[in-house]
Amino acid sequence: MAPKSGFLDTLLTSPTTERYRIGFSLFFLLGIWLVVGQLSSGMPNNMLLMAAAVIGGYMAINIGANDVANNVGPAVGSGALSLGGAVLIAAIFEAGGAIIAGGDVVSTIKGGIIAADRLGDVNAFVWLMTAALLAGALWLNLATWMGAPVSTTHSIVGGVLGAGIAAGGWGIADWSVMAKIVASWVISPVMGGVLAALFLFAIKKTVLYRENLIPAARTFVPWLVAIMAWAFGTYLMVKGVKKIIQVDFLGASLVGLAVAAMVFVIMRIAVGRRAATMENSAAGVNTLFTWPLIFAAALLSFAHGANDVANAIGPLAAINDALSAGAVVTAAAIPLWVMLVGALGLSVGLMLFGPRLIKTVGSEITELDKTRAFCIALSAALTVIIASQLGLPVSSTHIAIGGVFGVGFLREYLKSNYATQLHKIMEHHDEAERESLRPFLEDFRNASVEEMENLLKEAKKKKQVPLSKGERKRLKKIYREEMVKRSHLTRIVAAWIITVPASALMAAMLFFTLRGLLM
Repeated sequence: MAPKSGFLDTLLTSPTTERYRIGFSLFFLLGIWLVVGQLSSGMPNNMLLMAAAVIGGYMAINIGANDVANNVGPAVGSGALSLGGAVLIAAIFEAGGAIIAGGDVVSTIKGGIIAADRLGDVNAFVWLMTAALLAGALWLNLATWMGAPVSTTHSIVGGVLGAGIAAGGWGIADWSVMAKIVASWVISPVMGGVLAALFLFAIKKTVLYRENLIPAARTFVPWLVAIMAWAFGTYLMVKGVKKIIQVDFLGASLVGLAVAAMVFVIMRIAVGRRAATMENSAAGVNTLFTWPLIFAAALLSFAHGANDVANAIGPLAAINDALSAGAVVTAAAIPLWVMLVGALGLSVGLMLFGPRLIKTVGSEITELDKTRAFCIALSAALTVIIASQLGLPVSSTHIAIGGVFGVGFLREYLKSNYATQLHKIMEHHDEAERESLRPFLEDFRNASVEEMENLLKEAKKKKQVPLSKGERKRLKKIYREEMVKRSHLTRIVAAWIITVPASALMAAMLFFTLRGLLM
């Protein structure tokens, strides 16, 4: 059960505060305009830089509103964190990751998808990056309004691609890079979903399906949390702090192993203490994953801030350098004010508009408890590690959502599988005993997956009454309960597929508009 809503939770989700959210966003963007105007006074075309800074802040707000939900949504949906607590933790760690580990230099052409050196005109380059940034932000804004978590990286990639083609023709794009991005639409969610489902199934078999859950939890839970500690220790070294310190995968793994060893010892002690008072049920085991989920939400947010802030500030840094130097740049130094625009924008967007997507990811796709949310968080870190070592393109958004769907579909499969076992057990019994079956069927219909297995074992021992063929079919439909909302699946996948084309088309139109206005 989720924590009770506090004042901050109510404030974040109240429809009556919508106008204040929009007003505060506009106030934030106005502040950017005024500050950058002061900093750039005397620079040629400083009005264009001021406009680009506002667009960069708008992009950062939308990244915070849409993308950050993937890091904290499962923790909120499982009840490990309240909405208000999750927003505060994510806002602090997102901004911290961006400022501390965001780096001094970013690639301005995300993923090398266009050859910027083919643009001889610096004005065309500035218009291109401005159009790409605005298109990516507009698409993210629309996706957030629709409640569809999409990849912010893909949004800016589409923007750069569309504006690049508009500025330099089809030959400016690197289509091999685009092919890898398209491949990530499948690779990311499948890897995330499979890993999350495998870990959930392993937890069920080693702990939740045992008659005595407490001894099983004392044995296996410390190992599971230690694996998560290794994954996050390695993940942060590989992705989170790579701009501060460069280590190879072996070095990162050793750091993760050291962290895992410490966490294992701590968890052995903590679980041992909890075992004396812990309920011998799935709910009791769930409580053991509360703190690991809170740490996972914070660490995922830190790594996200360090990596994805570049989607907002990379093009802005490029525009700043191009206007300062009067030349096209492919790698730009990041002034402190540019970094602050990105970091503060992430936090503002999350706090003002993030709750909508947090709710979608945490509770609307499938029901999550702490065990399932733990598997999703662990899957996210491991998938990034595996993919980076294999050179596979992945999206953190797609991984997290794939993990949510993975655990949901596993639950559907298990419940359906147990229902099928019931039909096989019942089919050879006498029809005259049908009346005695009704209480059992009612219990079975209301049971959790874990309770269903015990009921089936009892049914097998007592030889309960069978059902007719027609009744079995109707019963099977009842137990084919949709634990994953298909409407959300359809909407999210559709949004993923059209993200690059939609942002590319918008960017191309915006480029032609800017060129027409400024030439």
